[in-house]
Amino acid sequence: MAKALQGCLCTMLLLLCAMQELGCWAMHTAGQGPGEPGDPALLAGGRVKRGWVWNQFFVVEEYTGTEPLYVGKIHSDSDEGDGSIKYTISGEGAGTIFLIDEITGDIHATERLDREQKTFYTLRAQARDRQTDQLLEPESEFIIKVQDINDSEPRFLEGPYIGSVAELSPVGTSVMQVMASDADDPTYGSSARVVYSVLEGEQHFTVDSKTGVIRTAVADLDRETQDRYEVVIRATDMAGQLGGLSGSTTVTIVVTDVNDNPPRFPQKMYQFSIVETAPVGTAIGRVKAEDSDVGENTDMTYQVKDEEGVEMFKVTTDSNTQEAVITVQKPLDYESKKVHTVVVEALNKFVDPRFVDLGTFRDQTIVRVSVLDVDEPPEFRPPSNLLEVQEDAHVGSVVGVVTALDPDTANHPVRYAIDRSTDAERIFDIDAKTGAIVTGKVLDRETAGWHNITVLAMEADNHSQVSRASLRIRILDVNDNPPELATPYEAAVCEDAKPGQLIQTISVVDRDEPQSGHRFYFTLAPEATNNHHFSLLDIQ
Repeated sequence: MAKALQGCLCTMLLLLCAMQELGCWAMHTAGQGPGEPGDPALLAGGRVKRGWVWNQFFVVEEYTGTEPLYVGKIHSDSDEGDGSIKYTISGEGAGTIFLIDEITGDIHATERLDREQKTFYTLRAQARDRQTDQLLEPESEFIIKVQDINDSEPRFLEGPYIGSVAELSPVGTSVMQVMASDADDPTYGSSARVVYSVLEGEQHFTVDSKTGVIRTAVADLDRETQDRYEVVIRATDMAGQLGGLSGSTTVTIVVTDVNDNPPRFPQKMYQFSIVETAPVGTAIGRVKAEDSDVGENTDMTYQVKDEEGVEMFKVTTDSNTQEAVITVQKPLDYESKKVHTVVVEALNKFVDPRFVDLGTFRDQTIVRVSVLDVDEPPEFRPPSNLLEVQEDAHVGSVVGVVTALDPDTANHPVRYAIDRSTDAERIFDIDAKTGAIVTGKVLDRETAGWHNITVLAMEADNHSQVSRASLRIRILDVNDNPPELATPYEAAVCEDAKPGQLIQTISVVDRDEPQSGHRFYFTLAPEATNNHHFSLLDIQ
């Protein structure tokens, strides 16, 4: 029995020596580690003086027991167990979180700790003689580490997440990246090792389990069918193993537009009407091609594609509404053409070459324009405005005839009149039915050689539809005026005048035409022919 006990003690001593050599016990004084060169605790021959003895301290976080949690023991190797040494601690949490048994040196944690809030506590230990209060060991610093447990789920800190991807993008197109953070200790186990997975929306999107990069899972995302997806991404710690904690976030993915839809007119034919008197530039109507795309992908231009339409009508694009505005480019005439047919084409401004195989990005429609008849005033035909009449014409003589016709299809009877503001003296009259203009008074070219009158033509049943024609009537001359002395003459002659002496030259004028170049013949009046004292010489 004694030999067995002796063998056991030897084994324990060997084990103790081995533990000291391996550093399982620690002796640490403030300012210098044990066994360092120059340490006064080292004696000649390598023996170690007495000092502190303790293991590294750990306390498990989130302890929920009812009793204080044992952390460890500080111990001086000079302690003989008789209670003469008093152990105290100071520093972070001393006396509140951590309590020490003054006699045994046992340390207990009295509060529930959270490693995510504080990972370790730094304290200092003292050993004093209970009787003299003298330090038996130098004050030494030690650390109590809070040991992690997997108590924190991954959290997405940058939400809400909103990403976008163009419709019809290839499979595997990167949309965006999400990242979750785990507050557990990344150096201890797999508590903070996060993997990602798609919880909702896996039909259309995938996520890289390591990086959190979201990609498209299909190539047929169509904005016109669905323009937004709500994808739920889950992050699980413990590398996704059973028992790992998880958190999730919702990612909104907006599908952006590409020009994959051509314009299409909802109708193959449109009908508009406009009065024939509409001035050039008048808008007839609007048509619009529909495009399922959005933004600039819906921008389009319109043009007239047929020759008749190009001549008569103009199409412009309203940039605000993307409508085609059809306007009159040439005067319309109901009597000439009652219906016009216009081919209008719509085409996208911006065409994506990737989708040209889907077909032409243009469409055509037919626009029928009906011209409405307007009750128009009569029209004078032909538009000659010069008439002539002899000045000696009798009252009632016909000067000329004006003709006006109703251009409307109804062809209403026309009545004529003279605008008396242009013929206040009623020199002329007009037959209301035939348009024959006659003299109303005796004419005298020498008094008025020209007359300007206005003739009115109106519908018999609608006098508001009036046309006007200005006429110039020239009075033709007849030789109805004798020559007249240009001025009154009174001649004088001396009594001793010789025969043949010139006494007076006489000039005459004639109010008839021509104004110059008349040929006159001079003779003495019959009552002066017997006067032999004077003679008249006709200068040919």
